[in-house]
Amino acid sequence: MTILYLVRHGETVDNANQIMQGQTQGELNEKGIAQAREVAEKLLGEHFDAFVSSDLKRSVDTAAIIASPHHIDVVTTPLLRERDWGSFTGKYIPDLNDKEWPDDIESLDALKRRATEFLNYIRATFSDQRVVAVGHGIINKAIQAVYYGKPMNEIERMSNAEVRILKL
Repeated sequence: MTILYLVRHGETVDNANQIMQGQTQGELNEKGIAQAREVAEKLLGEHFDAFVSSDLKRSVDTAAIIASPHHIDVVTTPLLRERDWGSFTGKYIPDLNDKEWPDDIESLDALKRRATEFLNYIRATFSDQRVVAVGHGIINKAIQAVYYGKPMNEIERMSNAEVRILKL
C-alpha cells in the first residue's frame, strides 16, 4: 500500500493579499516559510521514500523545506499544479464574487482528470512507498474528491501547510 501525505503549500504573498494565483509561481511569505518548517518538524520522525511537488515555486519551496531533513530530492510534476483560473488569474478574489465565470477557467472535469492521473502516477511510480506530495488548495481538493468518490464541494478546504493522509 502506498501512503500519500497530501500537503498544501505554505501561505504566499498572494494568499495573504487575496489574489487569485492559479498557475502563477507564487512566493512564500514569512508565515508560509514558518508553516513549512512546522510541517517538516511534525514529520521529522516519519520515514518517507519520496517527496513530490507541483512544479510551481510556492509548492517546490514548501516541499524542499519539508524534505530537507530527510536528504531526499523533490520530484516535480505539472499534474499537481493549481487550477488554471484563466482571466481570473491575478485578480483580487473578493471582486470576483458576483462575476460571471469566463470560458478560459480549467473545467472541474479537466481538473478531476488531472487528479486521477496524479493518483495513478503515484500508485505506479511509488508503489508500496510513503510519499509526501505538496500541491495547492483546489487540485488537492480534486485529488481527495476522486479518492473518496465524492463531489468536490463535499471535501473540506485545506488550509496552508495542512497535511492529509491517503492510503492508496
